[in-house]
Amino acid sequence: MGKQKGEKSTKGYAVLKARQRTEREGYPEALALRVHRALSWLNRAEMCEDADGRFIFLWIAFNAAYAKDIAESRQTKEKRAIDKFLKELVRVDQDKVLYGLAWSESGSIQNLLKNQYVYEPFWDFHRGNVTERDWKKWFKSSWNAAKWALTKQDTATVLSIVLERMYTLRNQLVHGGATWNSSINRDQLRGGDAFMSKLVPHIIELMMDHPEVDWGNNWYRILSNR
Repeated sequence: MGKQKGEKSTKGYAVLKARQRTEREGYPEALALRVHRALSWLNRAEMCEDADGRFIFLWIAFNAAYAKDIAESRQTKEKRAIDKFLKELVRVDQDKVLYGLAWSESGSIQNLLKNQYVYEPFWDFHRGNVTERDWKKWFKSSWNAAKWALTKQDTATVLSIVLERMYTLRNQLVHGGATWNSSINRDQLRGGDAFMSKLVPHIIELMMDHPEVDWGNNWYRILSNR
């Protein structure tokens, strides 16, 4: 498969940190803190040789980039907040870097979307909250929506669907719903690590590219008198 428009090599922590050091004085305070924190967790993720730990650190880096003021968070479900953040990223992504990433990783995305173990309604069925018919119908519908969005270059929708699956994986790990180094979730974690290790740096770079955008107040701010 030839290189698609927007496909771009992923810059790691060292490159992004070097750039951040030269530009941070010109960032708005909230953005400066977001980028600083996100980069710190990206650095930790790159040092981690453990698949479970690496995914968690990458998710923390992502969370550091998008999480808004806690007052807003109380009124808005996390998925809606993520979707809003993704739409803003896609809006400023004139070179379609994120679409290039989605296209280049379409194989791993498809594998993830075919995996029922990171689809929350599958677990809702096993909890007795939905029927087997319903979760299977929704599962197929989600898969079709992702394929259609990729074809139409609707990057925000593609990423939203993928991150929704990864959020389930995140919950399984963070809330103790999975065993460390379990053979059952290796495929999910390999795919999640591979995708997030490319997505997070692109997100941080896009935010640094556009300091004029209001990325929102930080959830936990630095107190000057502490």
